[in-house]
Amino acid sequence: MDLQKPLPNPTPTSQPYWDALSSGEVKLQQCDDCGAWVFYPRSHCNACLSPNLNWKTVTGEGTLYSFTIARRPTAPQFAGEEPQYIAVVELNEGVRLNSVLTDVNEADIQVGMKVAPVFHREGDATLLYFKPVA
Repeated sequence: MDLQKPLPNPTPTSQPYWDALSSGEVKLQQCDDCGAWVFYPRSHCNACLSPNLNWKTVTGEGTLYSFTIARRPTAPQFAGEEPQYIAVVELNEGVRLNSVLTDVNEADIQVGMKVAPVFHREGDATLLYFKPVA
């Protein structure tokens, strides 16, 4: 049985995010009214409920907020990729997102370490992974 990995199913609201990743950029929404950064993509600001959100290109750099090491597959589709370094990254803009750490030695993973984006191609999608900043 050939199991397909779960991949993003972009919506009209999230499509600009996925398109940016495909182009090697990270884009976030920012509220024009209160200045809050918004992630995950939404139709209204989660701080002030304004519908006035615009996409802005950011560096994608941030800090490792939390992580876990999955030594067994998190789903059958990920068999053979152990260990998986599953991370919560806080981008410099203050939003947090779930991701994967790559290009890292397990012993070097530390909460608070600086990370940079890696654009990981998976099928027709580009996913946002992170690696340590040297």
